[in-house]
Amino acid sequence: MNGKKEAYDDSSHGTHVAGCIAGDGTASGVTRLYRGIAPEVSLVIGKVLNKDGSGETARMCEGIEWVMENKKKWNIRILNISIGLEKQVTISSLTSLREQIMAAWDAGIIVVCAAGNAGPMPLSISKLAMLGNIISVGCHDGGYFGEREDLCEHYSGRGFIKASYLNREHELIRKPDLVAPGTDIISCNSRIHARGGKYINAYCKKSGTSMATAIVSGVAAKVLQYHPEWDNQIVKRYLIRTATDLNEDWNIQGWGMVHFTP
Repeated sequence: MNGKKEAYDDSSHGTHVAGCIAGDGTASGVTRLYRGIAPEVSLVIGKVLNKDGSGETARMCEGIEWVMENKKKWNIRILNISIGLEKQVTISSLTSLREQIMAAWDAGIIVVCAAGNAGPMPLSISKLAMLGNIISVGCHDGGYFGEREDLCEHYSGRGFIKASYLNREHELIRKPDLVAPGTDIISCNSRIHARGGKYINAYCKKSGTSMATAIVSGVAAKVLQYHPEWDNQIVKRYLIRTATDLNEDWNIQGWGMVHFTP
């Protein structure tokens, strides 16, 4: 982004998301307390967000094009979309972006997309997360924080109150598909620096469906580590069938909390 080829992060959002997926926890000491879900995997990172942590559809389209062009070269199996759209999105640009996301899925890539943070009203889910085949992720902390008012699950984007049919696949869909924790997630901080042989500001807390989405992408990566022969359809079905039912309405939890047992 901005014509730069070297890695940089001027918002810390991408670094935090990457750490949720695959941080190895080195900076958190011998216990590696703050390691990500799948620390053994490799990351291929494309920056499409600005310093405020939001993005334009044109940049996102360019990013997905790059992923498709380099899919075989880097063995890209999962596309994590922890993004927010610009406030004013034209129908044509949104259509182009949705078509590219579906093309990535059709090419065999597991696409995991954030439900967005515009909830809790019905149909407040991100327009990208409403796509049928992809894995759409909302926030839910499973009661871990009690009745705190600022929980991510209270503003996580929500889908239809009832199930709906999507014309392309003619299948019954729930949106979001899954939920994962998204409140006060501790992960890597781009503002880390070394002082006196120690790491300073190595980690920070962030909340939102971006973090929940990264967790599900990490779980999908773990599934592929055990079953590299599985395609994206099989991985999605596995994640849905193994999810933990939280007894919430399905426009809040979809099929439930992501769960993986080797």
